[in-house]
Amino acid sequence: MKKDTAIKVSLFLLFSILCLLILIPFYAVTIASFKPGEDLVRYGLNLRFDLNVMSFDNFIYLFTGEHAYFSWFFNSLFLTVVQVALTLFVSATVAYGFSAYEFKGKNFLFICVLLIMMVPFEILLLPLYTLTYNIGLMNSYSAIILPGIAGAATIFFFRQYLSGIPKEIIAAGRVDGASEYGIYMRLILPVMKPSFAAMAILNGMNSWNNFLWPFMVLSDANKYTLPIGLKTLLTPYGNNYDLLIVGSFFSILPIFILFVAFQKYFIDGMTAGAVKG
Repeated sequence: MKKDTAIKVSLFLLFSILCLLILIPFYAVTIASFKPGEDLVRYGLNLRFDLNVMSFDNFIYLFTGEHAYFSWFFNSLFLTVVQVALTLFVSATVAYGFSAYEFKGKNFLFICVLLIMMVPFEILLLPLYTLTYNIGLMNSYSAIILPGIAGAATIFFFRQYLSGIPKEIIAAGRVDGASEYGIYMRLILPVMKPSFAAMAILNGMNSWNNFLWPFMVLSDANKYTLPIGLKTLLTPYGNNYDLLIVGSFFSILPIFILFVAFQKYFIDGMTAGAVKG
């Protein structure tokens, strides 16, 4: 009994420390958003809570100043919603094919999916850029959305999740006269909600924070996403730290809200099977 108590206390202390280490950067950004940009240049990000220099000026400037922050924000929001929705549906459909059907070359194709997971995106960058240029998708949102809608990691996750669904569900649907499409839409997708929530959070974070690929394919400033827009605030001719720091603070909120809204399903999707006995 004492051993179990010691283990529980040790785990509690360990995770408390980890939680504190994770929260410290958020605290630093939050405090910095109330300070003038000159303070950030002089002292950098710090944990100093000084009411003498803190004010709401940065927030007032964010909502009333002349800048394109909210244009960047809604561009990123639009891209994230569309990309996540398409990625979840396409990847789940591919994973269902791997899980529910037997066909020639199935194992080989799934091995290809695993191999793609091992390839860093930087290796694919140049051929993907060349392909995008050749088919005329440069400076368009399609160039950002299309390359990722069949994510290898998402397909792998869904396939493993679907492996826990008894094949009897599919067989029962066929006996009842449901089409293959009807089985997938009415029987399979509903039990995949926890896995959809888990992948929505992970893919949403990746899409929201994506900088390198959008930066390479977008040239129109009106189409800039939030990471690119914030990067443009730092130039050799002047740095707008006031907008940069408060804009960075607000850029965290959508992902935070997404996680809070789906955290229950996120945990279920990572730990539970699709069908519980």
